[in-house]
Amino acid sequence: MNNFAFHNPTLIQFGEASINKLNRLIPKPAKVLFLYGSGSIKKNGVYDQVIEQLKHSDYVEFSGIEANPEYHTAMQAIELGRQYGTTFILAVGGGSVVDAGKFIAAGIPFTSDPWDILCGTRVSEALPMGCVLTLPATGSESNTSAILNRSELKQKKAFSSKCVQPQFAILDPTVTYSLPRRQLINGVIDPFVHVIEQYLTYPTNAMVQDRFAEAIMQNLIELGPSVFEPNNYQIRANLMWNATQALSGLIGAGVPQDWSTHLIGHELTALYELDHAATLAIVLPRLMATKKHQKRDKLLQYAERVWQLDSNDEEQAIDQAIEHTESFFRSLGMKTRLSEYGVGDDAPERVKQALINNGYLQLGEHRDITPEHAADIIRQCL
Repeated sequence: MNNFAFHNPTLIQFGEASINKLNRLIPKPAKVLFLYGSGSIKKNGVYDQVIEQLKHSDYVEFSGIEANPEYHTAMQAIELGRQYGTTFILAVGGGSVVDAGKFIAAGIPFTSDPWDILCGTRVSEALPMGCVLTLPATGSESNTSAILNRSELKQKKAFSSKCVQPQFAILDPTVTYSLPRRQLINGVIDPFVHVIEQYLTYPTNAMVQDRFAEAIMQNLIELGPSVFEPNNYQIRANLMWNATQALSGLIGAGVPQDWSTHLIGHELTALYELDHAATLAIVLPRLMATKKHQKRDKLLQYAERVWQLDSNDEEQAIDQAIEHTESFFRSLGMKTRLSEYGVGDDAPERVKQALINNGYLQLGEHRDITPEHAADIIRQCL
């Protein structure tokens, strides 16, 4: 196991009616910038619950944050926050709203062009923030990372800073009852691939991290077929908590990490406006197959422990584990080929060029996946 420092200061307020704790969690006094998305929280009752908790607070609302949060939209919120004198950010929604909230929290006090934050400038200061999670998937509610889209540049960029770690996250599983099927599918696949990116590299004898990762993957495989059951509290509660733990930092502590599936997937989202989880389901099986020799030891462990496959024939076990992974995604109703979304043969070259333009020249745990290798992977995804 590698050396590491692990600290997750986010307070998780979990369970039914936990939104009722919001008022006491927001620091006093505060001028709150209340962020949300397209308005679904007004249909499922979350908005009314939040407003009730904010009735004694000084706040202003900003709505319209996209499913892939746009830089220009976040910049509008930054301008509003500066004019209002915001001292606290409250993000209510899924991971996209939380990600936007992190960027806004960093951008309001930032003295240079906020785009620099997404281009690598270190964030040394940010407004405090909290969130009310409505969609389990990204784990953004309890980590330090965020990603935003800039459509006019066809770029999707991430940043990370301990300054934007949410102070608290409210997780009420009942708010997921109104989620459409598509978002529930995303909510299973996204955390599954988050775990894979931290697990499927090479052995470092990190027993706790490996076993926790395998447990989360097995949980998601078990939960997957059941997440569509309406108003099943236990299933939604377990989905929500597994998604949070998939990217809370614990299973990634002291182990090598990959993230090439995500970075290649981000380019597909920016170029073709595909759901984030959809791009992961497309790229991961092909990347696993392409890198199966470098990932051999962990792929065998994955085959044995997660899928309970017989590893006497190691090559067969590895191939079956990859097939099981893709079959799992398809069993949920997720497409796993670019052609199924109408993406054409120009995709490999476009993704390759996008990676080059964004400076992603060496991906993976060994830094051995070049843009040209990514293009080869995309060809297999067509």
